[in-house]
Amino acid sequence: MDGSSTSTAPVRVTASIPVGTPGKHRGFLTIPHSRDESAWGSIQMPIISIANGEGPTLLFTAGSHGDEYEGQIALMKAAQWLEPEMIRGRVILLPSLNHPAVCSATRLSPIDGLNMNRVFPGQRDGTVTQMIAHYVYSELLPLVDVVVDLHSGGKTLEFVPSVIMHALPDSDLHARTLAALKAFDAPAAAILTELDSEGMLDTAVETLGKVFISTELGGAGTATASSVAVAERGVHNLLRHFDVLQEDRQSDHRGRAEPGRILHTPEGGAFVISRDAGILEMLVDLGDEVVAGQAICQVHHFEDVDRPPSVYRSAIDGILWCRHVPGLVARGDCVAVIASDYPQS
Repeated sequence: MDGSSTSTAPVRVTASIPVGTPGKHRGFLTIPHSRDESAWGSIQMPIISIANGEGPTLLFTAGSHGDEYEGQIALMKAAQWLEPEMIRGRVILLPSLNHPAVCSATRLSPIDGLNMNRVFPGQRDGTVTQMIAHYVYSELLPLVDVVVDLHSGGKTLEFVPSVIMHALPDSDLHARTLAALKAFDAPAAAILTELDSEGMLDTAVETLGKVFISTELGGAGTATASSVAVAERGVHNLLRHFDVLQEDRQSDHRGRAEPGRILHTPEGGAFVISRDAGILEMLVDLGDEVVAGQAICQVHHFEDVDRPPSVYRSAIDGILWCRHVPGLVARGDCVAVIASDYPQS
């Protein structure tokens, strides 16, 4: 079962609020979910719309993976403080995009086992995850100018808190996205080459020619005061960058004009994949500088204790941008990502 759309019929997901009409509206998306426990049951997923006057429309999403918390917290806070008289334009908030995964604190939906960020543009007649993606793609993306999808490392990864974009072939779209990337004001920014981009919300939005910004804001299955602060400041700064926010809520949300460092993940050297199963020992810490050939981690073979650990080295110069969190790793796990400075003209 793939994530492709198979029908042009109206969406099956319905909103309890008039999305985009003037004022502040809090409600739910109703996603049909008939099951043994509830024959006419549904999933009730929160949605918030704040609109006032003419201006751009920004869609903020979080909780695409249920074990990623910084974005969820930042958007729930924004739903409380953001008022119509403060903006010109429209802001749509989906704090728990994969609501079943958020409720179970899992990366994938416990209902259908799908990854929300691999099923776009979704399916009207698909599973719960695919129906949500189909609603977002069919009903919300045509309304919006900018999409901001807030991620972090979840239970299995931890990142240097970063704002992210992709290298885009359209030079104008690349420039507009890069300006937003800098305005977000994260400790680092990354122009990311994905291991797999099929079915991503990112790709769906970029293909429509619209600005898409994402993040990796920490992880390790939790949220810290500093990582949540990055998320909150970023939401605030993007609202100001796109001239939607007309009134500052608090002066302490104003950040630097651009991130401290712009990085990228060059093909053929950034991702370090384990060829072994065992116990992971990191030899450098998150954010540390590394050079090509340097040992960055090793995997100990706990069932063959007289065998020396397998050492993994960086293929490039850069920093340890991301690391595997659980101590036990399997063959094929990504144990580290090295990011290097992005070449700028």
